[in-house]
Amino acid sequence: MLTIHGVTRSRASRIIWLCHEIGIEFEQVPVIQAYRLPDPDAPDAPLNTRSPQFLALSPASAIPVIEDGGLILSESMACTLYLARKYGQPFGPADPQEDALMMQWSFYAATAIEPDALTLLYLHGSGKTLSASDQAAVRNAAERLIRPLRVVENHLATHSHMVGGRFTVADINMAEVLRYAQSFDPLMERFGAIQAWLADCQTRPAFQKMWEARNAEPA
Repeated sequence: MLTIHGVTRSRASRIIWLCHEIGIEFEQVPVIQAYRLPDPDAPDAPLNTRSPQFLALSPASAIPVIEDGGLILSESMACTLYLARKYGQPFGPADPQEDALMMQWSFYAATAIEPDALTLLYLHGSGKTLSASDQAAVRNAAERLIRPLRVVENHLATHSHMVGGRFTVADINMAEVLRYAQSFDPLMERFGAIQAWLADCQTRPAFQKMWEARNAEPA
C-alpha cells in the first residue's frame, strides 16, 4: 500500500487529493513540520520533520514523502506526477506531449507562483495585524504575481483545464499553489477565469474529502 508521510496541512494535500481522485488506498503517517512545535526535539514531541526516524527517510527534513513499494520519493509535485503516470488516464498523461505539458504547468506553478503565493498565505492569511514591513512584503508579492497569474488567466480563458481538456494532475498541482493566494481579493479579483476554474476544482468530491481531513487537523 502507498504510504504518505506528512500531515494534510502541508504539500501532502496535493498527493492526498490526487489519491482520492484516482481511488488509491493509502496509509498516512502524520509527520508534522518541526517549526510548528515549541520543542521538536523534546522526548515527548510528536513525530516531526526533525525526528530521527523521519530524517532516516528524508535527509532533507521536509514533508511530504511517499513510499510505494521500494520507491521512496520526496517533493510533492514529483510525487503527484509519478502517481499520475503510474495510474494513467484520465488524471495522467495520454502521450508524451501531455506529459510535457503537465510538467510545464506544474513547474511553472512551483517556480513562478508558489514563493510569492506563500508570502500572501503566511502574512495576509495569518489574520494578524501586520507591521509596515510585512504590509510591504504582501504588496510586493501581489505585484510580482500579476504577470504569472496573467499567463494562467489567459490560458484558462480559452481552455477548460490546464492540459488535455479534462481535469488532470496539472490542475491539482496548479490549484493547490494558487490556493495560497486565493484569499487575497485585491489580487484574485483581477482574474475571473482563474477564480471560476478554482471554484470548479474545489467543488470536486475528492478535494472536499481532502479538505475535510485537513480542517480536522490542528491548525
